[in-house]
Amino acid sequence: MSNEHPTAPATPPGTIEPLVSDYGAGGEIHQHAVEDSPRLTTAQGVTISDNQNSLRAGAPGPTLLEDFVLREKIFHFDHERIPERVVHARGFGAHGIFECTRAIPEITRAAPFQTEGKITETFVRFSTVAGSKGSFDLARDVRGFAVKFYTDEGNWDLVGNNIPVFFIQDAMKFPDLVHAVKPAPDRGFPQAQSAHDNFWDFISLTPESMHMIMWQMSDRTIPRSFRTMEGFGVHTFRFVNAQGESTFVKFHWKPRQGLQSVLWNEAVKTNGADPDRHRRDLWEAIESGDFPEWDLGVQMFDQAFADSFDFDVLDPTKIIPEEQVPVEIIGTLTLDRVVDNFFAETEQVAFCTQNVVPGIDFTDDPLLQGRNFSYLDTQLKRLGSPNFTKLPVNAPRGCPVHNFQQDGHMQTAPRKGRVNYEPNGWGVGPRAHPLEGYVSFVDKTAGEKRRLRPESFADHYSQARQFYISQTQVEKGHIRDALIFELSKCEVADIRARIVAHLLRIDSELAKAVADGLGLPQMPEPVPAARPTRQDLPESPALSILLNGPKDFSGRVVGVLVSDGVDADILAALRDAVRKAGAQVKLVAPSIGGFTDSAGEMHPAQEKIGGGPSVLYDAVAILLGKTDKPVATNPDAQDFLRDAHAHCKFIAVHQADALVEASGLSAMLDDGYFQITTPDDIAAFVENCASLRFWAREPTLPR
Repeated sequence: MSNEHPTAPATPPGTIEPLVSDYGAGGEIHQHAVEDSPRLTTAQGVTISDNQNSLRAGAPGPTLLEDFVLREKIFHFDHERIPERVVHARGFGAHGIFECTRAIPEITRAAPFQTEGKITETFVRFSTVAGSKGSFDLARDVRGFAVKFYTDEGNWDLVGNNIPVFFIQDAMKFPDLVHAVKPAPDRGFPQAQSAHDNFWDFISLTPESMHMIMWQMSDRTIPRSFRTMEGFGVHTFRFVNAQGESTFVKFHWKPRQGLQSVLWNEAVKTNGADPDRHRRDLWEAIESGDFPEWDLGVQMFDQAFADSFDFDVLDPTKIIPEEQVPVEIIGTLTLDRVVDNFFAETEQVAFCTQNVVPGIDFTDDPLLQGRNFSYLDTQLKRLGSPNFTKLPVNAPRGCPVHNFQQDGHMQTAPRKGRVNYEPNGWGVGPRAHPLEGYVSFVDKTAGEKRRLRPESFADHYSQARQFYISQTQVEKGHIRDALIFELSKCEVADIRARIVAHLLRIDSELAKAVADGLGLPQMPEPVPAARPTRQDLPESPALSILLNGPKDFSGRVVGVLVSDGVDADILAALRDAVRKAGAQVKLVAPSIGGFTDSAGEMHPAQEKIGGGPSVLYDAVAILLGKTDKPVATNPDAQDFLRDAHAHCKFIAVHQADALVEASGLSAMLDDGYFQITTPDDIAAFVENCASLRFWAREPTLPR
């Protein structure tokens, strides 16, 4: 490949542009057919000139509907699977409400934000991206975070993820991305994993993905629960007010439960113990009345800021740091009702990015433009009919629906009478309303009709570096280890080396640590970069999970390993203290039938030893009877304690010396352990649990 990155010159209309470089103006890789090698074509046999960029009106302009290459590619991709979704197949949904806490009618006419206290009904679906419906919850994967607002002016779908950026800049590349991460077509595996050659081969040839890779290799992709992850609209949208004035906006969901993830080893063991972990957690929280809540925040800015910002606000692989444009809270989402029927609601809910209401509008983000085309087609394939909007979970609830649409499979509301068109002279049927109806923001568009990515999209490494340096030392260690693990699953050594060559553009110490972990015989040269990596971008504390964790222990769970004869007063004190902290206790005993405490009272157990491993809990307590020998010799009990220790959890122990010794931990006790002698010792343990992890137990330096 050439190391040159020339700016593609404008060419007169009708001229054939030469193949001048292996890189586009946006820094994307172009692989060209040579000599007698096969040409990439459409299904009609037409040779494709550019498989990286959709056809747009000017480099920063909108995607054109006439782009038959994009339409065919997305069309075929959308129809590859039935009946589950091609992506986001494994999902879990719940009903809720959105309450406006700050009205902003001067900024947008969108119905949910017109008056403080206004309530809008919602349906939310969380999901993993890569796995099938039958995959496990705690895959290392992006999580979908899709919210359907049933507003009184129609349905608005905010279809986002738990990460604010994406792998690609143009929807043209979406089928390739998903093909690469999905099971290989010849063998049908691996399932719900990115740790394989196809995915990393694609990434190594897609430099625009490197910012997203930093997020994906972080703990953001192994969240503790749906309740403890952020959500993002990803793209830049527009707010439009009643006067037609526009304000750019990015959407953020901030969990009131605080951010929390698990460790990789913990995720692997959780998938074995409870592959439905996230589903079960959300269901149990709602059913117990501990309703999950997120604050909706917005970053709002004008064209002047967009023009002065260091990166293109229409580039979906970039963020606007919260330190530059603060997130302003305008409402709260509360999930308060589980579904009545999983298929009818969670499986049949249809989210479409183009479902907007007056006051919400699009920008020329090329990935968003492609999504707007793709989603409607996807729903037609999955649900079998254009009448999927008649399904209760998809039907508008806050407003009437009147149109001349008719017939089709699954039509449940057939029209009456002879008139099925407009205009008509019969005075029958609905009519458009130019003042109340949806009006797109008036924006000028001009430019050459070309497949060209804007040069403002070309910096692929600066924000990747900013994300990495914003992490704590612990989190940096997890990113390093994730990269080593994933790349070690690649059989082709050249793929590993290519990724390290990208990492050299982000952080040389990270690249060296990964290279050492992979045993590379020599360090590769850094990949050619369309733009040099900026070293001056400041750290952004908002990008760290550990710096934005919970303020208390509410919503968490303490797993208590108990046996017959456990001190009744200490057990009662622990349950009371945990309850006052807003958390809950789950009892793990030798038998699911329960145990008897020192006062002779019988207690039912929630799990038996071996069925409720410590990976399922946020902190653990070992409260045993006077003789814990039967428990100490139980391998499952030893695993319970050893895993809690390895995963840096806070541990309370009472009469557990024999188990500690049998587990090989006698010489490894630290300040994360709390010896419980009397009920008064419980308070310190529960107070420290709010920190979630005793990170001093984990080595974090590069190794």
